[in-house]
Amino acid sequence: MAWRKSDKLMDTISHYASFPATGVSLRQMVQFGEKPSTGTLFRASQFLAEELPIRLAHRVQELDNLPDGLNEMPSVKKVRDWYAQSFEEITTLPRPDLPRDVKERLMKPAKLAGSKGSAWLSEATPNPSIEEGQYNSWTGVQQTSQVGNGWGKKFPATRRYFAMVDDTGDWPPDLQLYNNRFAQTLHKIKRRHDSVVTTMAQGVLEYKRKRQRMQIDNNIQSFLDRFYMSRIGIRMLIGQHIALTDQNHYRDPTYVGIICTKTFVKDLAQEAIENARFVCEDHYGLFEAPKIQLVCNPNLNFMYVPGHLSHMLFETLKNSLRAVVETHGQDKEEFPVTKVIVAEGKEDITIKISDEGGGIPRSAIPLVWTYMYTTVDRTPNLDPDFDKSDFKAPMAGFGYGLPISRLYARYFGGDLKLISMEGYGTDVYLHLNRLSSSSEPLQ
Repeated sequence: MAWRKSDKLMDTISHYASFPATGVSLRQMVQFGEKPSTGTLFRASQFLAEELPIRLAHRVQELDNLPDGLNEMPSVKKVRDWYAQSFEEITTLPRPDLPRDVKERLMKPAKLAGSKGSAWLSEATPNPSIEEGQYNSWTGVQQTSQVGNGWGKKFPATRRYFAMVDDTGDWPPDLQLYNNRFAQTLHKIKRRHDSVVTTMAQGVLEYKRKRQRMQIDNNIQSFLDRFYMSRIGIRMLIGQHIALTDQNHYRDPTYVGIICTKTFVKDLAQEAIENARFVCEDHYGLFEAPKIQLVCNPNLNFMYVPGHLSHMLFETLKNSLRAVVETHGQDKEEFPVTKVIVAEGKEDITIKISDEGGGIPRSAIPLVWTYMYTTVDRTPNLDPDFDKSDFKAPMAGFGYGLPISRLYARYFGGDLKLISMEGYGTDVYLHLNRLSSSSEPLQ
């Protein structure tokens, strides 16, 4: 039987949407430790059982209130219902009834060996590339200073995402059971939302066709920015929690969940180069794709989510190769070499990708960051299944590669910038925040 949303559910959603989201930094996620215990995982589950519905509720409301009939498009409604259904599944999951002593133990943070005071998480720092509130939802509620259940701005919101719990004794089996049930629910939700990006793109396409529009306006553009940024955050928290609950990742001591504390930039860049060249050869039927030269200290590593970095590198390299092949023609004997240079600073690791693909006129640069930057007749009809993982986009794509890569960069305090020399080529600068203390841009 198909899922249907009730009025009661929509009321609950609008209640949750009146609370602000709580941003979390990469460093805070890592402080849960490589081997979180049942108690610590239960605290994390409690945080997510409160935080995810708030984030999902904001999206449902925003999707419902989209302007100009975009909210009426079949694909947009489909996405909205996925979010509402996921909201319902998390909020209706029965919580265990805990004895008072267990509750008190859960609230006591662990004492760190050799440190004064408790294991509070470190404070988050702002990202210089983002204006405050840039990714806020439209509803003006985010700035309320006192929230109904008492975790307003008076306390640092980060306190709610606990590091560790006092783990000196055993925990009741109910906790373990709840942790597993919660992780299974998250698994199901993550799978349901796999094709959100393409389904939403399909919705924008339906809207453009109906309205006979070539481009989307700024309102919709900034909605998509907020929507996709929020999705990156939700998937990050869910993916991290599932990985922490799942015991298999202990094989690699450098991983905490899906975060790698020693992400080697050169290896990832090399892999992205091979993948992008392969896709390019395949797409254009070339014997050999244009060459890419990599300059990077082989020992350079930092804390990051390897999946995010691979995605950004692959997308930007694919754009460069496409520009080089289309500017110089597929039959050219020897293509100019694209250079990838990785520099290491105190604050940032910066990756510069320089191509000789003819560049972009200055007037067209803003368009590079707009979604669906393709003409209506050339836009492919998107098969909702083609892009289940978000990471296997076709060579031509549908104009989402750069804007979404920039969101991935900004999500953890970095940025993606583009400088072009029309008639020669383009330089893309990918800044990655090394300190990992930048909070998610959701406040």
